Amino acid sequence: MEIVDLKKWFPGVKANDGVNLTLRAGEVHAILGENGAGKSTLMKMIYGLLEPTSGEIRFMGKAVHFRSPREAIHAGIGMVHQHFMLIPALTVAENVVLGDEPGRIKFNRKEAERRVRDLSEKYRLAIDPTAKVADLSVGLQQRVEILKAFYRKAKLIILDEPTALLTPQETRELFAIIHGLKADGVPVLFISHKLDEVLEISDRVTVMRAGKTVETVETAGATPQSLANLMVGREVVLRVEKNAAHPGEPILKIHDLHVRDSGRIERVKGVNLELRRGEILGLAGIDGNGQFELADAIAGLIKAEQGHIIFDGHDITRLTPAERTERGIAYVPQDRQADGLVLSFDLVENTILRDFRKRPFAKNGVIDRAAAASYTERLIREFDVRPPDASRKASELSGGNQQKVILAREVSRDPLMLIAAQPTRGLDVGAIEGIHRQLVRLRDEGKGVLLVSLELEEILSLSDRIAVIHDGRIVAIVPGAHATREQIGLLMAGSHGHSEVSMS
Repeated sequence: MEIVDLKKWFPGVKANDGVNLTLRAGEVHAILGENGAGKSTLMKMIYGLLEPTSGEIRFMGKAVHFRSPREAIHAGIGMVHQHFMLIPALTVAENVVLGDEPGRIKFNRKEAERRVRDLSEKYRLAIDPTAKVADLSVGLQQRVEILKAFYRKAKLIILDEPTALLTPQETRELFAIIHGLKADGVPVLFISHKLDEVLEISDRVTVMRAGKTVETVETAGATPQSLANLMVGREVVLRVEKNAAHPGEPILKIHDLHVRDSGRIERVKGVNLELRRGEILGLAGIDGNGQFELADAIAGLIKAEQGHIIFDGHDITRLTPAERTERGIAYVPQDRQADGLVLSFDLVENTILRDFRKRPFAKNGVIDRAAAASYTERLIREFDVRPPDASRKASELSGGNQQKVILAREVSRDPLMLIAAQPTRGLDVGAIEGIHRQLVRLRDEGKGVLLVSLELEEILSLSDRIAVIHDGRIVAIVPGAHATREQIGLLMAGSHGHSEVSMS
């Protein structure tokens, strides 16, 4: 594939402004860039979701102009989206063949399952064709998406943020699959924000900034620091800079907390935990071990079955989420689109969601749009939300910029405690640097920060203490300064060779 001077302009925005890219057969070519750099727009044009304003896309030696994904798929381009396009109630085979089912008159289920099984064996994507997608892990669902592409005879695979929701083990399995694709001569476009992963899996890297391709480099000669600097256009601090913590009295006390999810499965099993003023407490665990249900319960999104949540000296176990917000709890939820934003609202409406009834945003029950817009524009500048347009709907922003809006809203309310669940998921290195700085600032101001993250490096670099959760229970609490990746990794996996460690 060759992309020549590709441009895509929207009213007032140059999303892509002269993109040039060459993809070779059998290579993994990574695309790096800040949130809002134009990566998603570029992929949508390649896949036929958007039509270019100008420029040219050449595929297999011919100029192509895809007006729909169907045309791109027919030409041999497959794309695995960050948010999977699967139907949970259907089986693996049904999802893979959907739209191109075997059988002239009646769907031939056995033939569909045979074809999918043969494909999975050919591309080393071990998966049961008869399994329901709803019962599969995220990593296995991703395999179904890849199988969908190969069922339609894809000659090029686009992977959009493919490891954003994967565990470390699932990431290793995905990389093994990618190496297999390379060996078969299938080129892969790999879009990611994770510099270490890009350096590990790719052959070349193209960096985008402000809608333009800045530079293409051989991965062998690149470093995380050099790529980060190219992305942001300045020297980026990749390590977290913070002074020693000076924790005070507990701001949050959790006693014997039990929580069930929507399926009535117990996810939190008798947790006892304290968060102090002036500290960042990291909650580490493999996905699915109850950490996000615990965060939701503290914020009031899930009711506690048993136990107590004491915040700032008061029992808030039965309070509503709004009442907890009023008492000083801020929450950056794991699912920014479902729980953090109203996607059909513009940025002004989203930034005042918690305070639209209060002054200065309301007078006599009517929203003061001018005051609200002025407030939102200030937050947009402070948190570098792109594009800097307060009238844009939240749905029109990239995932990383949606995350910035949520963090700006929650942090700007001056909370006593911030619960940050996956605060940097899908963000570029420049945005991560800024968010980490905000979390440390809150800590230094004497606020409590509960950091819930699947990124172990983030937990290790930010946390003053680390609580490890396994199977809904806190199995250890260790000082952040003394924790190692190996120690925390073993505890996360359920190896309890250490007795529970506490830090008084």
